[in-house]
Formats: sequence, C-alpha cells, structure tokens
Amino acid sequence: MEFQLSFPGQLTTLADIPDIAPILNFLGYAIYAAMAIAFVYGVYCIIVLMRRVAQKSFPGRESAEQFVDDIGGQLESSNFEGATEVCDSPELWARAAPQLVIVAIENRNKPVRKIRQILSNCYEREIVSEFDTRLAWLNTIVKSAPMLGLLGTVVGMIGAFSEIAGATNVEPSLLAGDISFALLTTACGLSIAIPIVVMTNFANVRISRLQDSVDEVMGVVLDDLEAAQVRAGLDSGRKTKDQA
Repeated sequence: MEFQLSFPGQLTTLADIPDIAPILNFLGYAIYAAMAIAFVYGVYCIIVLMRRVAQKSFPGRESAEQFVDDIGGQLESSNFEGATEVCDSPELWARAAPQLVIVAIENRNKPVRKIRQILSNCYEREIVSEFDTRLAWLNTIVKSAPMLGLLGTVVGMIGAFSEIAGATNVEPSLLAGDISFALLTTACGLSIAIPIVVMTNFANVRISRLQDSVDEVMGVVLDDLEAAQVRAGLDSGRKTKDQA
C-alpha cells in the first residue's frame, strides 16, 4: 500500500513552479555592484591610510635624530618658543612627534608624569583613532568580500537547480551560465580579500614603526624637558635668594 502526502499549495506541475530568474538576475547584479564598491573603497582606504602614516612619520632615522637635536638645543637654553617654532616649520608640523612636542611644551609647568599621560591620550585621540577607523573598514571589507562571493555561489546554484526543475531534458549549456556565475563570484570575493589582507598587514607594520619612532623621540624630548624644568626651578630659586 502506498501513501501520498499532499500539502496545501504544493507544486505539482512544472507550470506551477514560479519563475525566479528575474530575482536571481537582480541579485547577480547587486552582488557584482557590492563587490565593485568594496574593492574601490578598500583601495581608497589603503591609499589614504598609507599616505597618512607616511605624513605622520619622519622620512628616515637621520631626520628624526636631527629633530631631537634641534629640540634638545632649544630646551637646553630654555627657549620654549624656539622649540615651538621648530615644530611649526612646514616640513615638520604635520608629523606626529612635533605635534606631541608642542603639547608637551604647552603643559611644561606640569609634572613629567602628567605630561606623559596627556601625550598618550593625545596620541590615541588625534592620530591612532584615524588609523583605527580605516583599519576597521578594511577588516570589514576583508570579511565581507568572501561572504559576497559565497552568496553569489548560492545564487548561482539556485539558478542551476531552477533550470533543472524547469526543463524536461537538461542540457549542460543551460547550467553553464549559472555555474560559471557561482564560481566567478567566489573567485572575485577572494581576489578582493587577499590583496587587502596583505596591504592591511603592511599598514599595521608601518603604524607599529611609527609608534616606536614616536616613543623613542618623545622619550628623549621629555628627558630634555624635565632637565629644563629643573634648571628653571633652580634659576627661580636663585633669583628669590638674590632678591632676599
């Protein structure tokens, strides 16, 4: 004895199968458009990020050492305005270390421990936050591009099975377009994600080098600033004794 289950609205003939080809075509165009936007914006973020890191960094170690020597000479003579002018020069004003030196000089009447805390907060707020924003978008693109490719694979396979369900004699040519779309979107997603992963890691290395350079420069500058504070305190004490 055979039992046959039937459900309300069950599709019993090929004519009852809805035509989802327009929906799949729309999804195909949407996936390609999303991948193109992800690729273009990812390249844009990489370019902007690398330019900003280069802008905040010294061209080389020699230029960083020269800057430290210039600031040290100004602080040794307690010429704080001269040190600020050095940092405001056209070739230095956009770099991270000179910006932090200006903040340190503006807060020179505070203890060095407090100045270090202020500089750390300023660096995180003014410099690192911009890098983090770009890196967050790049990580989103890296994760989204393969997922878009997977979505294209699913859409392509749905289209292929729809062709099988709607044809009495299945020919390979009917399935080739949907299967090629499924594979192509997967390849495009990986082709977008892999280079951006490499470039993002390279950018992270550059950011780490910038952090090390800033720490090294500011360590020396703060030592010179602390010595200038001591000298200023001694001079103030001598003047008080002379007046007495």
